[in-house]
Order: sequence, then C-alpha cells, then structure tokens
Amino acid sequence: MTSIADLPAVERLPYDIARIRRDFPILKREVASGAHLVYLDNAATSQRPVQVLAEITRFYRDHNANIHRAVHTLSVEATELYEQARSKVARFIGAADPREIIFTRNTTESINLVAHAWARKFLKPGDEVVVSEIEHHSNIVPWQMLRDERGITLKYIPMLPDGTLDLDAAQSIITERTRLVSITAMSNALGTIVPLDVITARAKAVGALVLVDGAQSVPHMPVDVQALGVDFLAFSGHKMLAPFGIGVLWGRLPLLDSMDPFMGGGDMISTVSMERSTWADVPAKFEAGTPNVGDAVALGAAVDYLTALGMDEVRRHEREITDYALRRLADVPGVTIFGVPDADRRGGVISFELEGVHPHDIGQVLDTRGVAIRTGHHCAQPVMLALNVPATARASFYIYNTTAEVDALASGLEEVARFFGVK
Repeated sequence: MTSIADLPAVERLPYDIARIRRDFPILKREVASGAHLVYLDNAATSQRPVQVLAEITRFYRDHNANIHRAVHTLSVEATELYEQARSKVARFIGAADPREIIFTRNTTESINLVAHAWARKFLKPGDEVVVSEIEHHSNIVPWQMLRDERGITLKYIPMLPDGTLDLDAAQSIITERTRLVSITAMSNALGTIVPLDVITARAKAVGALVLVDGAQSVPHMPVDVQALGVDFLAFSGHKMLAPFGIGVLWGRLPLLDSMDPFMGGGDMISTVSMERSTWADVPAKFEAGTPNVGDAVALGAAVDYLTALGMDEVRRHEREITDYALRRLADVPGVTIFGVPDADRRGGVISFELEGVHPHDIGQVLDTRGVAIRTGHHCAQPVMLALNVPATARASFYIYNTTAEVDALASGLEEVARFFGVK
C-alpha cells in the first residue's frame, strides 16, 4: 500500500476563477432557451473538472482490471492507482495512516457502516446516541433504526431560531450514558458551521466517541481529523469534484480493528473454510467484493485538484461569494433568508423563501433563466419543522461560482417577485 509519505507534493496554483471555470465544460452549456447555465446546486452535487474526467477515461482506457487478485500488469497498475488514491485522501484530511481510509459509496453508506459494524457490536439497551436537529436524514434514520432494534436511547441537540445549535443544551444532553455523538460539521439545509470543538470536548469529557458527517465540510474547507480529535469522519466524492458512487469513511485504526465487517464476500477475508471464515486486516475487512476502482482513482484526481487550489483558498472564495449573496438577496422584495446572517459562521449554502411563493415555483421560474437551485426539504425535514415551513429554496456555491452568478440569481428572484405580485 502506498504510504502518505510516498506521494509527491502537489503544486499550489493561484486562485484564478477564470482558469478554474475553463476546467468545467458544463458551465459553458446553454440551457432553458439559450440561457447560460448558472449552477447553484453544489450542496447536492458538484460539477467535475476536465482533469477528473480525463482520469476516469485514462483508467478505463489504459489500466482497467480487477485489483488485489492477480499478478498481471494491468491488475498491478490498477491496484497501485487505487491505493494511491487511498493515500491521497488520507493526506487530504490529515489521517495518520492510509489504512484508516475505507472506500464506500457515499456518506450515507459510511454512516451506516459505523451503525452496523461499531454500534451493533458495542451498544446495549439504554446507551445513548446523540445527534442534532440540523442533521441530514442519513445521520438520523440509521440511529432510529438502531434504537428500534437494540433499545438504545436517541437524543437530539436542538436548533435555535437562527439555525445554530443550542450548545448550552448540548452540555446536559451529552451525559455519562452517551456512547456516541454523531454530528454534522455543516448543515446541508442552512449552511450552519457547527463548532465541533465544543461538541467534541463535551463528548470526550464523558468518554463518548464522535462521528462527523463531513459531506458539506470536507469539500469546502480545510479538515484535519487529528486536530479535530474526532473518531470517525464520513464524506462523499461527488460533492467534491469526483464521480457519483465513491465515498469515504475515516476511522481511528484501533476502532476499525475492533469492529466487525459490514458485509461478507470476496477480498474481505483472510481464510474461508466450510466451517468458518476469518477476516482480512483493515481496510480490506470493510471493502467486500469488487470495489469502485475507477471512481476511487478519480477521487484521487479530485483531491489533487482541490489540493492545488488550497482548501484555505476554497474557503476564502466561498466565504466572499456567500457574504455577497447574503447582502444581494436581502435586497430582493419578499425574500427571507434562514440561518445565521454571518458568512463567517456558515458555509456556501443559503436557504430562503419568497413570501407567498412556493419554493418549487421559484425553482421552475429560475430554471427558465438557466439558474439551477434546489427546492424541497433537502433531506432535512426536522429543520423544516423547526422553521415552520414545508420547504425552502436553496442556493449553494462552490469553487467556480462568481458574483455575476449571484446577480443572475437575484435578478431571477426579482422577476419571480414581480410575476407573483410580491411587494
């Protein structure tokens, strides 16, 4: 397996928005009667640069083979590329060892892996799992299922009216019976950046583990798992320039060693007889069957791209875009923005409503102008209940978005307001 130290340094490039946009051919598309695409649905999935697209093609054109199972040239090459990708991801998030990186399909599978392989083994009736009211369904439903199956206690840190978490309540909700705190780093519905240091400190004070849903943080800001002091981190490749179908679970090596396999099959075993089987070492223990080799390699290319930009620069750019968007949208008649008004405390996600207009109508009118946003409950129905709304419209930004695109969103909303008579 390639070690982190074996990887060459990635050259840092200046943050040139025009150059970046040239790397994304889809941004040149004309949609909706000739309107140019303004893609503002990045919290759902990002677009892919030519470098990642080329890596996918190169893998299947030049190296396509199954891994870990043969000594012929293509298999050896494919294996090395796959393990290099693992090492790139490890370095990207500050992991101590590439073996701590488990490739999954997405964040959802990564969280479910912890629920099945760790929680089902170690939790007993009455043990507590704490999540929050701002979680994506993927960080609520697995724990509800475990509660119903095993009799654990599931507790929620409440959301305050500004979309932040009630940290005072968290201090009393996380108790000596809490075994796991599973918390998002950034809300996909509101953009709220959670102060993980406060949550983690309380969890560690009572001896609980911490699982972080990093689906919205890892693509958008620097993340160092050692500095965070957490125990698990889950995230998806498709939200950070990579293809669909490749995700990551990072876990501390002793924890992963202590867990049972998530699935049984090929490549996750050490020995198999008709009487019993024994398991391979981490990470193979959790990667049963033929893995998604090509997309893992492409994730490595996405990591290279983001590393070249610098995640501090990615965060700086998105903060500037978000700050501009908060101010620009506030001037549109009838618009209410949910969440904190401070771009320093939120990521590049803005959920809003337009008085008297259903979010789906907003989305459809904007689409006629080429502006792509998301409408609905964003797989965060508890957030909608807390806000007392059925759904919101959501604009979300990434490395290639510009203030001109924010202006296109605002002018589109002004048209919606005029059309529906909003004053």
